[in-house]
Amino acid sequence: MSHLDRALASPDSKAPYVRRLFHTIADRYDLITVLLSFGLDRRWKQQLIALSGAREGTRVLDLACGTGDIAFGLADRGARATGLDITFRMLQLARAKPGHAAFAAGDMTSLPFPEQSFDLVTTGYGIRNVPRIEPAIAEIHRVLRPGGVLLSLDFDRPDNAVLRAIYLGYLTLVGSALGWVLHRDPDTYRYIPASIARYPGARGVSTLLAGAGFEECRVLPLLGGLMAINVARRSGARLAELGID
Repeated sequence: MSHLDRALASPDSKAPYVRRLFHTIADRYDLITVLLSFGLDRRWKQQLIALSGAREGTRVLDLACGTGDIAFGLADRGARATGLDITFRMLQLARAKPGHAAFAAGDMTSLPFPEQSFDLVTTGYGIRNVPRIEPAIAEIHRVLRPGGVLLSLDFDRPDNAVLRAIYLGYLTLVGSALGWVLHRDPDTYRYIPASIARYPGARGVSTLLAGAGFEECRVLPLLGGLMAINVARRSGARLAELGID
């Protein structure tokens, strides 16, 4: 078993590994998202922002905010956006950028906010990286107001075995090369396909959301299903009433 396999073998070992990993890659994070997505990452985030229906005064929490792309995009629409990340270096980089979002340090599985604090929760590549998905979903449900919406962008896990093998193989090959060039450690970005292989996928996340009390749970495929946006609503107003089609 490789070091990476051992690190991802349990939630208790995954948590410290992910913290160290994102501290290591923080300064290269924006570059890596561009390289691994062929520059499409920004388009996907803009789709999520457009889908959100965020407007003047919308209270938004962006989880695993990284260097702030989604939080700043929502703030540009007039939302009162707060980005949260567990990696202090990511927050330093986000705060150094121009924009009107606020940023806070915190853990997705234990959010430092009162109940029903937000109209909208977003996350880009966040749910896949938590040690346990269920506590993070429970916390998202807790901080959303009734009728509030969750939008989660992430890699998906294709059902087709051949497509999945090609997809994970590509990410492993490119990730290994980038990890060696940028950090002298090929495991650095091999983490991405390794985490996808252990991830329930967007439809699995949708099932977990429904089980946690969310309604209108659905999956919007991107890039032919290799990426996806999970959409879910805490019981209350319907999605159509919120301007989300």
